[in-house]
Amino acid sequence: MLKKSFYVITLFLLVYILFVTLVANGSLGRYEAPGEVTPMSQPLDVLEKRVTDQLLAKKRLDIKDPKMILFGDLHVHTTYSNDAFMLSLPMMTGEGTHPPADACDFARFCSSLDFWANTDHAEGLTAVDWQEIKKSVRQCNQAGGVSSSPDTVAFLGWEWTQIGGFGIPHYGHKNVILKGLDEDQIPARPISASSDLGFLDMPYSSKFLLSAMRPSDRRIHDLMRFVNDGKANVCPEGIPVRDLPTDCKEIAPTPGMLFDKLNDWGHETVVIPHGTARGAYTPPGNDWKAQLNEVEHDPKIQTMVEIYSGHGNSEEYRDWRSVIFDKQGKAICPKPSKSYLPSCWQAGEIIKERCLAEGESLRECNKRAKVARYNHANEGVAGYATVFNEESSEWLDSNQCKDCFLPAFSYRPAGSAQYMAAIRNFDDTDTVDRFKFGFIGSSDNHAARPGTGYKEINRREMTEATGPADPTGFFLGFNEGDGIYSQSTSKNWTNETLPGGPPEPERVASFFLTGGLVAAHSNGKNRDEIWNSIKRKEVYATSGPRILLWFDLVNAPNGEEIPMGSDIKMSKNPRFIVKAAGSYIQKPGCPEYSYNALGMEKLQNLCRNECYNPSDVRKKIDRIEVVRIRPQIFKGEDVSNLIEDAWKVFQCPENKTDCSFSFTDKEYSELERDTVYYVKAIEEPSKIINADNLRCEYDAFGNCTKTNICYGSSLLTPYKDDCLGEAEERAWSSPIYVDYSAM
Repeated sequence: MLKKSFYVITLFLLVYILFVTLVANGSLGRYEAPGEVTPMSQPLDVLEKRVTDQLLAKKRLDIKDPKMILFGDLHVHTTYSNDAFMLSLPMMTGEGTHPPADACDFARFCSSLDFWANTDHAEGLTAVDWQEIKKSVRQCNQAGGVSSSPDTVAFLGWEWTQIGGFGIPHYGHKNVILKGLDEDQIPARPISASSDLGFLDMPYSSKFLLSAMRPSDRRIHDLMRFVNDGKANVCPEGIPVRDLPTDCKEIAPTPGMLFDKLNDWGHETVVIPHGTARGAYTPPGNDWKAQLNEVEHDPKIQTMVEIYSGHGNSEEYRDWRSVIFDKQGKAICPKPSKSYLPSCWQAGEIIKERCLAEGESLRECNKRAKVARYNHANEGVAGYATVFNEESSEWLDSNQCKDCFLPAFSYRPAGSAQYMAAIRNFDDTDTVDRFKFGFIGSSDNHAARPGTGYKEINRREMTEATGPADPTGFFLGFNEGDGIYSQSTSKNWTNETLPGGPPEPERVASFFLTGGLVAAHSNGKNRDEIWNSIKRKEVYATSGPRILLWFDLVNAPNGEEIPMGSDIKMSKNPRFIVKAAGSYIQKPGCPEYSYNALGMEKLQNLCRNECYNPSDVRKKIDRIEVVRIRPQIFKGEDVSNLIEDAWKVFQCPENKTDCSFSFTDKEYSELERDTVYYVKAIEEPSKIINADNLRCEYDAFGNCTKTNICYGSSLLTPYKDDCLGEAEERAWSSPIYVDYSAM
């Protein structure tokens, strides 16, 4: 009897091992298909009403400009992106597949956008993926109705993703957007920064273990196939782009190489950096001054910067840093200030407190704290890994911008849009003098949901907040700490491999937002005119609402008015006019045409039964703020003295939903220096997901003493908790760059 039981158990184990092996090899997984676009367009009367409503707003503001404002999202991922696939797993509270076709349907029937772009990560895209994304984007445009004025215009693109660290240059993330859709207008393959597959570049042992932990999870089966299908040979170097094999992975490890390849193709393209101040992947010492040169910046292609997304705001400059460096390049942990607590400093406080609790002397504990600060400062974005078994709340609000509007996590001021506008290249032999970016907002959504910021609900689906739905989810590194080392000493990882997983996933979840939009002043609702607006930089960013905004210089030397995004030389004092109207208050639910197009089941799965559904009442614009920046005129000039935010503030009438005023810079001609101007139209306060970020409790001195983190994991924060806080939604105009010229 025992012998028979042994054989049965052995047979069962062999079958189980065989099954797990098949799962780990991807043999049982389903292909991540692109889906089918719903072959229906929005009703004509709905599209006409949007035009009529905007014409009425323009009439009230006495705007004669014939251009219409169109709203879009140029930064959207589907589950063709590696990280998006990982977030789609049920073990991570994911919803399963969301392919390119879902992005099209969401843009038309959930968020009702005028235009959007598919920008999946190039690093994980195969030749087959690229063909299917192109096919899906074309289907989306065909389904949009009349080509001269479709319900939405879909653009094709990809994200180029590069991450550096100590000793490795960091260039960040950039979206590449293409104008055309025909084969002779598109590169044969997306261009990536590396062949690294990120989270999915896991060893076979990890794949086998994960498969063994969840053998019946069909999405894990799909993941393993996705991992195996994503492998491709790297294209050979030194061969012209048109002569490369179509099925290889093309690599451009620096922005300069990316621009060279795009210029070789010669197609109409724009490149848009994003997340520039987000410290979740940006090393502490990174400075955008390193890209201000003709090698790593092409002003004809890289024309705009994404200042706001579902990953937070990258607009504002501050003079503090999370880590500073001495003349030899050695990392030093700065002391905290009234407005900023460095995480490296807090690492020392955590270790010191534990040390004292163990009965060690104050002298010994201060020594350990000093070592902990050094270790943290020298691990860059992975500094959190130097302290073990800590609660996420022990970091308090360290590394965060306390007084920024909805800031990006672990804020890096030297990547902010204001900093970019203030710095100058003083190399006389270099053709690049300054950055002159237009400003846009986007969602950076990873569930094929462009334009998620229309309502502040459904945090789990409309933001990137995710985390383990059950204990197996922690296998992917979505927790902080480790139980191997002593709690009262920190760990130096110099000669060892850092633990896997994303940096600080638990605290990061409190900084995910529904996302922003790009608004384009366009002469028509078609591909050509929207593209022309983008190329002119006559665009602006919003934090999600469809605020209407006009910003013009009205006394140009030729007597014409010039709009936001323009670059002009003049000697007399510039005069500007600003006009804005609030976004529409949203009604609950979805309009009838969304139900008719998608049906009840898909409307629930994709839109979560909540769509862009405007009432006839606009929100009030509370005020308009003017930002003035005077770029450096000598090397080393302190930029904190050059950025005036806010330089002027205009309070809008309380009894109106629109607002306008004009102003003149009376100091311009006297100072005789180049100046940058942009405006912010700020709505009345409203409830916003994660507006309070870490939800700190503060003492009388403004120090965070306790946090209430809004976790991504449903095990830690209730699924239905949207973590709402009060904040002021806004729109940022693109700057007008006025260069002084004695005329």
